[in-house]
Amino acid sequence: MYSMSRKLNAYTVYLLMVGIDSLARSIMFTLNLIYQAEVVHLNPLQLVLVGTTLETACFLAQIPTGVIADVYSRRLSVVIGYILTGVGFLLEGLVPTFAAVLLGNILWGIGATCIDGAQEAWVVDEVGEEHAGRIFTRGSQIGQIMGLIGIPISVALGSLRLNVPVVTGALLITLLGLVLPFIMREDGFTPTPREERNSWQSMGRQLTDARHMVSLKPMLVSIFGATLFMGLSSEGFDRLNQVHFLQDFTFPILWGLTPVIWFGIISAVSSLLGIATTELVNRRLNLNHAPSLLRALTIINALLLISMLSFALAGNFYLALIAVWGVGVMRTASRPLYNTWVTQNSDSRVRATIFSATGMIDAIGQIGGGPAVGYIGERVSIRAALTAASLLLSPILFFFLRSFRLLQRNEDSSMKSSSVDTIVELER
Repeated sequence: MYSMSRKLNAYTVYLLMVGIDSLARSIMFTLNLIYQAEVVHLNPLQLVLVGTTLETACFLAQIPTGVIADVYSRRLSVVIGYILTGVGFLLEGLVPTFAAVLLGNILWGIGATCIDGAQEAWVVDEVGEEHAGRIFTRGSQIGQIMGLIGIPISVALGSLRLNVPVVTGALLITLLGLVLPFIMREDGFTPTPREERNSWQSMGRQLTDARHMVSLKPMLVSIFGATLFMGLSSEGFDRLNQVHFLQDFTFPILWGLTPVIWFGIISAVSSLLGIATTELVNRRLNLNHAPSLLRALTIINALLLISMLSFALAGNFYLALIAVWGVGVMRTASRPLYNTWVTQNSDSRVRATIFSATGMIDAIGQIGGGPAVGYIGERVSIRAALTAASLLLSPILFFFLRSFRLLQRNEDSSMKSSSVDTIVELER
């Protein structure tokens, strides 16, 4: 057993975890859906049911995994999470059956829930809140770089056999989980008080609190409504877009590029466009100005809807390629704006509850919308399923327009109140 002196500092361990995890996931996920469709021979409904199973496992595992992180040890929670994730993907990569893929995703869902939140909470406990922002920013940068490095590795391994990237990434994550107990210190952990721990009762209270806050702050209706339709739309689209390329298009014969290499190119360009988009949003948009924020959200999500429909209905490969990149760019641009929108419309004392509620609503949307879209893909066509997934996103435009009206009403009320105060002052 290693002594405490042999353990690395928390900053180094956190960056190591983020880097290896991002590399392994990139290796696994670049061609994972192609493996499921081409080797495991999953049909459209089964592909979506795999994602639905994952979301359900994550949803149901929130409470028991939260107890491990809150009561016993955040380090233990992270270690268990990585080992379960690695074993889940090993099962999927080594046993090409629908049942094995489902079980593997259940293990991944539980593992991901063990890691989610516990990893960040652990490093903050160890280094202090004052250093958290710098660490998370550097971790995000390393994650993006390692994700890009993983794409060509995945393509090279996938050119041998499509299950090799899955098994390789799974072994990396499993190895990470086995090594962490020997290098990961935990000096700053204190058990969370009983009344602050996650429980089924606390989840129910969060939903009740969210419902109560909606009556006090009407803007939350728009936030929750938009979140629901994002969830309803996303699962089916994400699970079927690569199959759409395989079944409905002929890949161009350029420089001897195989479909596996094409998918690597698509992923790499999507990642680069995502990095550039995030930087552009940070530099160009004034996120503190609510009308500008809502205007940007409306335009970006309208373009997202157009991109999704264009991809579903595209008549040739290059149009589909441009459209799917458009979907990635618009989603990347929308994410920080959406988080800012939620933040601006929630008081600090209930902000965690609001974010938790939006997470649950998104999961409910994915669990509800995914199978319906998959059923359409199985019974009608992939194009029809992707079109349905795209149209499920359209109601969010109504919620953004509703938010504009609420914002205008609040501004008018503020102006009237200001005018009354001015008149009163003059009369004095």
